Amino acid sequence: ITFLDTPGHEAFAAIREHGALLTDIVIIVVAADDGIKPQTLEAIRFARKAGVKLIIAANKIDKEGADINRLKQQLSENDLLIEEWGGDTILLPVSAKTKEGLPELLDMILLVTDVEELKADTDGVAKGLIIEAHVEQGRGPVAQALVESGTLKPSDFIVAGGSYAKIRNLESTDGVALKAATPSTPVTIRSEE
Repeated sequence: ITFLDTPGHEAFAAIREHGALLTDIVIIVVAADDGIKPQTLEAIRFARKAGVKLIIAANKIDKEGADINRLKQQLSENDLLIEEWGGDTILLPVSAKTKEGLPELLDMILLVTDVEELKADTDGVAKGLIIEAHVEQGRGPVAQALVESGTLKPSDFIVAGGSYAKIRNLESTDGVALKAATPSTPVTIRSEE
């Protein structure tokens, strides 16, 4: 499982839309004391447009003022009927502070993965997504990528749009050199100029 976190602030709409297109499952974290905000509705719209499975994590359930029933009602008013009410939207109460509900959220992600048969082949040429790219002074072109299928190795050639390059260094996102990267592996690619 690789988590791709996108900002919740309303100014980051393009990043949220990009994130929904890159994923198989979208988890929308909603504060149980605040309820649905405009950016929540926007994220739901992006997930629907991308055609991915949606899980709602109702966070801050331990906080005074948390009202899970109000959140369920707000979801139904926006055409998201939760499973408990006969729909297909998964809603899980969680607390980031106390960690309550987080094991159940992880279990639900694995269950959805099984039910939706989300699998990737490790054989063959690697395919993936460039999350972001930039040029580092003194180091050259650098890309953060996510392998979707196949196996990526140092010295492989990569093609992105109309550009291509040979991989000089392949690293984990925390800077450890990798000999290979398989599906669901986020990597940092340093290429030859």
